[in-house]
Amino acid sequence: MKSSAKKVELASVDDLFSTEESRADAQREKVLEIPLSELHPFKDHPFKVKDDEAMMETADSVRQYGVLVPAIARPDPEGGYELVAGHRRHRASELAGKETMPVIVRDLDDDAATIIMVDSNLQRESLLPSERAFAYKMKLEAVKHQGARTDLTSRQVGGKLEMADVIGAKAGDSGRQVQRYIRLTELIPELLDMVDEKKIAFNPAYELSFLKKEEQVQLLDAMDSEQATPSLSQAQRLKKFSQEGHLSLDVMRAIMGEEKKSDLDKVTFTSDTLRKYFPKSYTPQRMQETIIKLLEAWQKKRQRDQER
Repeated sequence: MKSSAKKVELASVDDLFSTEESRADAQREKVLEIPLSELHPFKDHPFKVKDDEAMMETADSVRQYGVLVPAIARPDPEGGYELVAGHRRHRASELAGKETMPVIVRDLDDDAATIIMVDSNLQRESLLPSERAFAYKMKLEAVKHQGARTDLTSRQVGGKLEMADVIGAKAGDSGRQVQRYIRLTELIPELLDMVDEKKIAFNPAYELSFLKKEEQVQLLDAMDSEQATPSLSQAQRLKKFSQEGHLSLDVMRAIMGEEKKSDLDKVTFTSDTLRKYFPKSYTPQRMQETIIKLLEAWQKKRQRDQER
C-alpha cells in the first residue's frame, strides 16, 4: 500500500536563523574596494580620458575626499573587472596615488553594459563631436540587439517615437540630430579630429561623411595644398560630385581654392602695414579706434562734398 504522507522539506539552518532584513540585505548591491590594477577599460570606450586641467582638479578632489560616487564594473572572464562607468574616476584615482576605488559589481551582458556606459557619460557638458557620435552609434546598436526598432533611414508612423528620438531626448538632441552625429563615424580619423578641433564645422562635416574613404584621403591633400577647409556649400558640392562619380583631386583643389564669401567680406591689415602710421606707444586697440574716427571724418567730408 502506498504511503499517503507528503514529502517534507526541512529548512536549512541558515534559513531558520536568517531574518527577512538579512535576506534583503544579501540581495542588495555591495560597494567593494577593488584594486585599480584589476579594473580594465570598457571595450571600444568612445570617451577620451585626458590628463587635462579638469582631470587634475578631479584628482585633487579624490586625493582629498576620495571617490564619492562608486564606479560600475562587471566581471571580466579573463580576470579582474571591466569598467562600465567610472573611467575618469579610475584615472583620477591613479593620479591621486590611490590603490583601490569603490566599485559596484554587476552581472551585465554586452548590450546592457553598453547602454549604462553611454548614459553615464552623455550628460557631460564638454563632449567632443566624435565622442557623441560613437556613443550614439554604440547605444543604438545595443538597443537594436535587445530587439527594439532602430531604423536609421525611416521613421515610424502613428506618432510613435523612433528609438533615435528616445535616445536623443535623454541627451537633449532630436532623433534627426542623433542620426547626423552617427554619420560622423563614417569620416576618416584625420577629418574627424579636425571636427573635434573645430577646424571643420559640424554641418560641412556631415556632408563630407558621404564621400568615399579614398575621396576623403584625397580631400586632405586638397585642403593642405589650398590651405583651406570646406564651407557648407563647398562640402555639399563635393558630396554632389562624389555621388555623380565626378569627384577627382583636381575638382577638389578647384573647389577648395575658391574664395569664400566670408573672405570676400573681410579686409585684413597686418600690424607691420599699420605700425608705420602710428606712434610706437599705440596699442592695437587704440590704433583701431583711431582708424574708425578717421573713417567717420572721411565719410562726413564725402557727404558734405556730395551736398554741394
